[in-house]
Amino acid sequence: MTEFCDDVIKLFPLRAIPDVIKLFRQQLNNREEEPDLTLLSIVTGLIEHSLTTKVLESSSASSSSNNNNNVEGGKAPPGTGAEGAGNFPIIKYDAVEGLYKRFKTVLAPIEKLLVKTTTDSKFASREIIKKVSDIIWNSLLRSSYKDRAHLQSLYSYLCGNKLDCFGVAFAVVAGCQMLGYRDVHLAISEDHVWVVFGKTGEETIEVTWHGKGAEDKRGQSVAPGIESQTWLYVAGNPVVCNRYMEVAAIVSAINPSLTATSACLEVADLQQQLLWLLYDMGHLKKYPMALGCLGELEEVEPTAGRKSCEELYNESVRSAQSFYRNHHVYPYTYQGGYYYRKNMYRDAFASWADSSDVIRLYNYSRDDEEIYKEFLDIANELIPQVMKLESSGHSAKSILRDSSCFANLLRFYDGICKWEEGSQTPILHIGWAKPLVATIAKFDHDIRSQVIIKCADQEPQAQHVPLQNGLENGCKNGGDDSSLEKGLHAHNNNNIAKADANFVNGGRNNGTSIAKGSNGSTIATSLPKSLEALVGKCGEKLLNPEFLLQGGGQPFTSEESTPSSDGETAPTATVEAKDAIPERNGKREEESPHETRDVPEKHAPAEEKNADDLEPKRPVIVLYSQKMKGLKDLLLTEKLNTNAISLQITAQSQVQVGGKKLRGSQASLGVGSIGSTGGTLLTSDGVEGNTRPKRARRE
Repeated sequence: MTEFCDDVIKLFPLRAIPDVIKLFRQQLNNREEEPDLTLLSIVTGLIEHSLTTKVLESSSASSSSNNNNNVEGGKAPPGTGAEGAGNFPIIKYDAVEGLYKRFKTVLAPIEKLLVKTTTDSKFASREIIKKVSDIIWNSLLRSSYKDRAHLQSLYSYLCGNKLDCFGVAFAVVAGCQMLGYRDVHLAISEDHVWVVFGKTGEETIEVTWHGKGAEDKRGQSVAPGIESQTWLYVAGNPVVCNRYMEVAAIVSAINPSLTATSACLEVADLQQQLLWLLYDMGHLKKYPMALGCLGELEEVEPTAGRKSCEELYNESVRSAQSFYRNHHVYPYTYQGGYYYRKNMYRDAFASWADSSDVIRLYNYSRDDEEIYKEFLDIANELIPQVMKLESSGHSAKSILRDSSCFANLLRFYDGICKWEEGSQTPILHIGWAKPLVATIAKFDHDIRSQVIIKCADQEPQAQHVPLQNGLENGCKNGGDDSSLEKGLHAHNNNNIAKADANFVNGGRNNGTSIAKGSNGSTIATSLPKSLEALVGKCGEKLLNPEFLLQGGGQPFTSEESTPSSDGETAPTATVEAKDAIPERNGKREEESPHETRDVPEKHAPAEEKNADDLEPKRPVIVLYSQKMKGLKDLLLTEKLNTNAISLQITAQSQVQVGGKKLRGSQASLGVGSIGSTGGTLLTSDGVEGNTRPKRARRE
């Protein structure tokens, strides 16, 4: 494209946010041409840079003026502070056109090469994409600027030769679009981005770097090997964009931040209105991160007549479940963070446990630094803060008196321990163990003993549940799936079928038990009367310590160990039905973590039905990691052995065969033990597993 069409030119100059909205709407509604990624990135980058830089420069000038004794009264120059932040820049057509032509000039060598080779293919090749990447890569400044904000747009590249990781990949896609290739698109994970191309869109190529180093894998494909099974590549479940979702990526990448604690309101308002425009057009339906971003903006400044931020967070979770096999972690951390800020701690614990259920599907690698810090912050900052607040007073409604919260706490750490197993680098050092032990100790024995802990015999093999309307993963999904999204409740953790159908573990109801029927209702089954007393007395002392140690006295304590004659027994325990049927399409009842609903047995007397309704339900969880399996008995004892728990958590219990985590039927593992050897793990055959020296504490 040598110049813009008249419909675009007449929209300039852009004097306010409504003018920018009109430009985006014109590009998105254009039936003849795709949205011009270069044009939109230049416009948003210019606005973001003008507003954020103006505020920072004004603040700096104000500080200098206040410190300058020659300025009478320390008065700041005109246009500082909020007044300067409110001056929306006037975007003129000539400025945008000049930057647009500059980007074409950058790509000119490739255009000449294409003319010489006389290739008529409308699909890009790996060589062409690599050349575009090389040109952009080699023109960047070589300095330590990559972690700074506001470097994601083409404006930053064309005016300062600076781009961050996302910016490089986006520039490659925009360049390929300018060269006429419509098959080149972004593939976005939760912390990385690469490119897909080809006739079927199944070929992949790395075009940027990741992390703090300057090393890159540009030109390589994202092979379906061990590395692609890490969280960085979301195990083959990235958000594969079309042109409209790439526009959503431009908007989501807008950064309103000024400092670590402040943001430019005009930039945030622009981003919020553009995201609602894309939402109304249906372009965010398969973009969980964009939905979460919109939720955060709505939480700060709600829009009248729009969905609440909680609804948007829930929709982000449903999107990840429906289209990406529930392999995205951030939708749950968005949700958990919201509940934490609203003091809804039960829901926060459940969301954090759901996020851990996702991370256990991966192997940890050193490239997972961002999500590691996210979980570390939850475990060592947020959860201890909740415990501090909840333990400051005595209340029957405190989460410390809720066994489902304790169950979700165990599920959270079980997922992290499973994430560690089989990885090349240990995760859980003493810095993790101390907050865990302190948190567990906040729960009294009578609360901890209510949790029924089961150990999975083998690692469940994740497989995609067939969804309605012929849905598939990524951008290949088609058709109207609104009915499916309505059926998926936000508190549903898994769209993944597990190999062991007897263990229904995952989702907000995971902490509260129990077996699930095909209609999604909760089925509570009672133990026989003959076993109720044993269950009720399982946490009490029966043997006399003096008799065991010195041989004196009676062998049993004098406490009552049998049910009284009037039929009073301990609360009825509930266990999972042996023939439990997994929930259909991941649908579950909309229940709070501490509520369950009974389905009465047939031909049961009315009195028994009412009695069962009043009996508390015991949460059931399933542990998958070797470390947490080894903690099962320690967690339920009346007096916690904190040293043993710390040793078990920090022990090197990763079970490896050839450095790979065993999945499904391949895993035949025993429970990690901490005896006199400290961190020795025995497999089911009694063979001593590999051990490594304990990892030094991460700073």
